[in-house]
Amino acid sequence: MFDVVLFDLDGTLVPMDLEAFIKAYFNSVCARFAGVIPPELLVREIQQGTMMMLNDRDPKRTNYDVFWDYFPRRIGIDKDTLESLFEDYYEKDFPHLKNVTRPNPKARPVMETLLAKGVRVGIATNPVFPPRAIEERLRWVDVADIPYCLITTYDNMHYCKPHPEYYSEVADMLKVKPERCLMVGNDVEEDLAARKIGMKTFLVEDCLQNSRDLPIETDYRGSFQDLVAFINDL
Repeated sequence: MFDVVLFDLDGTLVPMDLEAFIKAYFNSVCARFAGVIPPELLVREIQQGTMMMLNDRDPKRTNYDVFWDYFPRRIGIDKDTLESLFEDYYEKDFPHLKNVTRPNPKARPVMETLLAKGVRVGIATNPVFPPRAIEERLRWVDVADIPYCLITTYDNMHYCKPHPEYYSEVADMLKVKPERCLMVGNDVEEDLAARKIGMKTFLVEDCLQNSRDLPIETDYRGSFQDLVAFINDL
């Protein structure tokens, strides 16, 4: 039995074609900011700001700090104005991207089964989005109201996947030994990196991501339905 089970979001809890989702996201953002920021500039600087978050390993700066220290200077609009514009986008436009994803009726029963067994559950998505964007995606698979022990977002984390520091920070925040955690995810590089600090991993293969064709080293693997059976047997 595990003390904590951590779930990745995109492609794990929320079935999707990641490339199609990213394309739809940028189209949606550009449409919202039309007439305010040139689309080429907006896409380039969001991508660059995201890469800076992914690569930064400064324990004194959250991912939020990294992104917002960079982005306004490159766009030429003050931070408060940009944050307000993005908040409006995530409230009004982002929810429509649900149409690019698929339902997952098994997500909620898995969470409820774990909680009934006394296991804490957390969302360990790569923390490059604000809380609202992550909560919205949880809503798409009917698990937004689950009492999570942690949801990693860009304003509460200092590292990103696949850095081992990300998983160490999660374990420290939860005050749990890594070997008592199970990381459930679909990305070979990002999610199986949890094994580097001693966490166990379950690779969900329905929307498998392995862009670098890395060797697969995991404790458990299978479909989301296989995960359901695995959780039931804990």
